[in-house]
Amino acid sequence: MSPLVLACVMAAAFLHAGWNAVLRGGRDRLWSMTLMMIAVACVSAATMVFLPWPNAAGWPYVISSARIHTADNLSLVWTYRSGDPGQTYPIARGSSPVPVALGAALFAQEALGVLPIVGVALVSGGILSLALQGRRVRADFLPAALLTGLQIGAYTVVNGIGVRLSGNSLSHAASMFLLWSLTMPPLFFALRGAPPAYTVHLADLRGRREEPARGPEPDLAL
Repeated sequence: MSPLVLACVMAAAFLHAGWNAVLRGGRDRLWSMTLMMIAVACVSAATMVFLPWPNAAGWPYVISSARIHTADNLSLVWTYRSGDPGQTYPIARGSSPVPVALGAALFAQEALGVLPIVGVALVSGGILSLALQGRRVRADFLPAALLTGLQIGAYTVVNGIGVRLSGNSLSHAASMFLLWSLTMPPLFFALRGAPPAYTVHLADLRGRREEPARGPEPDLAL
């Protein structure tokens, strides 16, 4: 792996961690996800102006990845709502390398040797161990966390194949992000009907910004 590729991977990891931190800290995580997707749509649309269209062979993978990402958005919100994010997120991320390895072998003919398989097991085990830390893992949030991990593995494999067929990795990524992000606002309004209510406090009369109304996070209403 070249230093440039390694730097890009590390930068993506930090950005992804920040994205999840924002989502984790939101009171209404589905609304937070929708707002982030609106920003992604704007950036992706502007980027697409300067990029060639993906090859025709890559479009099924662009569309498939966008659909998987949308499902992953919902399962990630479900995961964070169902249990302690300090446990659910390591389970989701730690379970994803295994389906990636299996998918690469089955669909991309990239079978792993013994040492890479040991490496995958160590990475998965290390991340999963963060969910323990002297605590018992509750069975009631395992389905949401494991579903999220499976979807992470699925879109990783789909993107890996799609990038090769699209002819341009940036074109594949930008078009996939655009399609993915455009699904969230209609989906939010279909599930909720309206954005969260805001209340004006007395301090707002002195020029302070509006703050969200306090209370439990609304249900997904799926």
